[in-house]
Amino acid sequence: MSALQDFRRIANLAAPVLVGQLAVIAFGVIDTIMAGRASANDLAAVGLGGSIYVTVYISLMGVLQALAPIAGQLYGAGRSEEIGSEVRQAAWLGLALSIPGILLLAFPGPLLAFAKAPPDLVDKASQYLHIVAFGLPAALGFRIYSALNNALSRPIMVTVLQLAGLVVKIPLNAWFIHGGLGLPAMGGPGCALASTLISWSWCIAGLLILRHGSAYRPLQIFSRWSWPIAARLRALLRLGVPMGLTYLIEITSFTLMSIFITRMGTVTLAGHQIIANLGAVAYMLPLSLAIATSTLVAQSIGARDLAGASRLAWRGIRLAAALAVMVGGLLWLLREPLLHAYAKDPGVVAAALPLILFVAFYQAFDAVQVMTAFILRAYKVALIPTLIYAGSLWGIGLGGGYVLGFGLIDTLPAFTRGAAGFWLANSVSLAIAGTLLVRYFVRISRDQRI
Repeated sequence: MSALQDFRRIANLAAPVLVGQLAVIAFGVIDTIMAGRASANDLAAVGLGGSIYVTVYISLMGVLQALAPIAGQLYGAGRSEEIGSEVRQAAWLGLALSIPGILLLAFPGPLLAFAKAPPDLVDKASQYLHIVAFGLPAALGFRIYSALNNALSRPIMVTVLQLAGLVVKIPLNAWFIHGGLGLPAMGGPGCALASTLISWSWCIAGLLILRHGSAYRPLQIFSRWSWPIAARLRALLRLGVPMGLTYLIEITSFTLMSIFITRMGTVTLAGHQIIANLGAVAYMLPLSLAIATSTLVAQSIGARDLAGASRLAWRGIRLAAALAVMVGGLLWLLREPLLHAYAKDPGVVAAALPLILFVAFYQAFDAVQVMTAFILRAYKVALIPTLIYAGSLWGIGLGGGYVLGFGLIDTLPAFTRGAAGFWLANSVSLAIAGTLLVRYFVRISRDQRI
């Protein structure tokens, strides 16, 4: 199969995934813009509370994401009924995982104390986290639905639901933030209430689609009741725990960055939050390509076409890197209008402006690392990538950022201090992670073909 044909296969699957991912990330963008226009304190509270929530959610979601490569390989092998059994076990696992997640969000005192945030910021961030705790089980349930649809190359219904949620997000935010129709103004925490209501709507809609959709009948998800099966749960955990740890490492490299930058003041944190949102938006393109490519690779492995799996993987890596370079260039060229769209406070814009260079610079590295990590998961390989992430993102990115950001080495130039120091170290860590992951995939791909 030609490179153009493979690129089209990846693009056709990635396009609806990208639209859906952009809809989801738009939630954060909308929250940032609407909270920022309410006040800098509301923006900082949403940034801090959102960072903690995302850390908890992404870590737990990463474990459930193990369903995608497992179901993808079963689908490629034509073993549809086994997919239904895997979905039922994933549902039990999601229920179990939601319990510690809710407890962490409902009692966030230690995490907020670690951030050393001012009292008024702690109060609003706590309100935010108490609200999203109620939405966590629904968010995890919808993630199972999403992972299954991606594995079956059917992401369109996920995208439709995500777009529908986006449509109601803005009016719900406006209502809850500013009050009206008998409700008091909630400020930043109003964003959390809107997201929680939408998460439950998604979860219920996903259940109804799986129950009544003709495309899912061959899977026999609801044909029988299944109690937790130890062997199936162990298989999910064997792949899912390293994946969840990888997500935890990746997200905490940004979350802890936000927590440390909180100590530098509300304006600096608000500027950092804007750059983090921009980076998250840009990340959706390589993430969508990675989801699409890993789905096709997993299906090829299930069909015992190992040569085709390797070919798709390498072409996916090249495509993601090329497009990421273009995105980085656009971010740099459009930096000023983008920042002014986020905030009206000149101080916040000034704090964010020098940081955008780092987001533009690391796009190619970020694309390569996420694409390669997802491809390795399609091969059911997750442990070594987790160790690579721990050493690079935590050791070099976060550790190096702490040293640079707080000026622990006096001889280094001034531009490496403050928030810029954290972003500089993070960029270097992503480059190292991408390089090591590609080298490891070369080995895995070669061993699979022998």
